[in-house]
Amino acid sequence: MKKMLTAAVSRVLSGVTQKPASRVLVASCKYSNNATFEIKKCDLYRLEEGPPVTTVLTREDGLKYYKMMQTIRRMELKADQLYKQKFIRGFCHLCDGQEACCVGLEAGINPTDHVITSYRAHGLCYTRGLTVRSILSELTGRRGGCAKGKGGSMHMYAKNFYGGNGIVGAQGPLGAGIALACKYKGNNEVCLTLYGDGAANQGQISEAYNMAALWNLPCIFICENNRYGMGTSVERAAASTDYYKRGNFIPGLRVDGMDILCVREATKFAADYCRSGKGPMLMELLTYRYHGHSMSDPGISYRTREEIQSVRSKSDPIMLLKDKMVNNKLASVEELKEIDAEVRKEVDDAAQFAMTDPEPPLEELGHHIYSSNPPFDIRGANQWIKFQSIS
Repeated sequence: MKKMLTAAVSRVLSGVTQKPASRVLVASCKYSNNATFEIKKCDLYRLEEGPPVTTVLTREDGLKYYKMMQTIRRMELKADQLYKQKFIRGFCHLCDGQEACCVGLEAGINPTDHVITSYRAHGLCYTRGLTVRSILSELTGRRGGCAKGKGGSMHMYAKNFYGGNGIVGAQGPLGAGIALACKYKGNNEVCLTLYGDGAANQGQISEAYNMAALWNLPCIFICENNRYGMGTSVERAAASTDYYKRGNFIPGLRVDGMDILCVREATKFAADYCRSGKGPMLMELLTYRYHGHSMSDPGISYRTREEIQSVRSKSDPIMLLKDKMVNNKLASVEELKEIDAEVRKEVDDAAQFAMTDPEPPLEELGHHIYSSNPPFDIRGANQWIKFQSIS
């Protein structure tokens, strides 16, 4: 009888999946639900008060932000690899190093708000709801891409996200137009209009400021100042590098763009300001890109390797969040390592799909020119080739 019981217990235990030691360790940790942090004070222009200098981070939000930033980092590094393997062709502008900007901006607005940006758009595509698979597949020009393989790196779209715009600074007046639509509809929504320090010198950006101020539009103009345009430092390109003051008659904030909590609180402040009917606001995010301007730019002819390494070691946005969470018992190192492993697998699987998914067929070249239109013929590369345009 005793032997039978022992055998039965053994069979039961053999059918139970044993948890890895790391997961047992993580499960046994006692975490804090939230923690309060002091954050860097923003520089203000034409404002008596600015965003708060303390904020609360919950464990749930911290884990979410960490995973999102780590996913964007891994996705951009994978895009670098796919480009060098010639799976990605044409232009490709990576945003690794600037993860706190795109994740912090999304954390400070509502899903129903609107975002438009430049061609350095992969991170914002992800925070606006696109999957890693759809982004990488678009980069490789495959049917599973978010624009069905026809847009590539510079032309990606999602709900309430209007690209990725290839013309430098063109998103400025477009963003003002989206904000005009928000005001016209009275839906209490705002538009984030992002551009780089190089595009800040475009005349159409100033024209957009003027219209937005004249019409009191709920538009947040956001200059992602990563210190270099296309091979040129901000000091060589701009007579004034105080980009948050460039709006002249528009209030401005200068924000630590490497700290996700600073970006989040500044974005909430600016969004509340715009929603209250006070008109536009200008934000400058002080950030840094690890790659060159594009994949054709090695990024070390106009700055040193030592400078890049110094930023990585002292101000990396993922490292800063990780240290905050671990030191305040919002997460353990082991738990964050598990997230890293999950992210790595997700990105690797997405990359495999992006390399093997079929390219769109030639007959679909004319599809989706208009969102809602009866089918019609369009001319191809010469007058004897016709394609059918289907919405």
